[in-house]
Amino acid sequence: MGDIFREVDEELRQERYERLWRQYGKYLIAGAVVVVAAVAAWQGWSSYRVSQQEAGGLEFSAATRLVREGRIEQAEGAFAALSASAGYGVLSRFHQASIRAAGGDHASAVDIYDRLAVDRDTPPSLRGLATVLAGLQALRVREIPPDAISERIAPLTGPGAAYRHIAQEILAMVAQRAGDQEAAVSYYRKLVDDAETPPGIRTRAAQMLNILGAS
Repeated sequence: MGDIFREVDEELRQERYERLWRQYGKYLIAGAVVVVAAVAAWQGWSSYRVSQQEAGGLEFSAATRLVREGRIEQAEGAFAALSASAGYGVLSRFHQASIRAAGGDHASAVDIYDRLAVDRDTPPSLRGLATVLAGLQALRVREIPPDAISERIAPLTGPGAAYRHIAQEILAMVAQRAGDQEAAVSYYRKLVDDAETPPGIRTRAAQMLNILGAS
């Protein structure tokens, strides 16, 4: 009888977790995409001002305009055409991946981000961002095993690493998906106790501890 109650309790906790993910997950992913958009916009505009006569700059500007106008399919085609460009290839591929993710093709987005993360043409600061975005999208792809996500995210959690807090949050969610509640609680606890954790992440971590009965 005790096993039945434990199973019911676990199912209720999982249901609450899924509800919280539906509530906050889209904002977590959207926030990361906003970071990409901001970086891409700044770098794209800077490059465009320096070389505004270049065809690549004009094409990139036209592609971003298509996104703003909601002509997503055409925009993706335009970014795809620029993906091999020396000046705008990396930014175009970030945009391509965000379009795929927004359209629900999370597996394809993961693939693009993964390739950006290991591409020597990608600036080091953006490789970490690509890895984080790949991890976030991988959480939406059931065919990707938890260990594979953890393996790509764990190196970003070291002291002083730029993306360590969101990386720890991803690892906590991966642990939950794998059924390892103890590990999930540990990650969430570290986020709550770390004075440098951004407020939004700390709030989510505290709520997850409460849901998991570890607050």
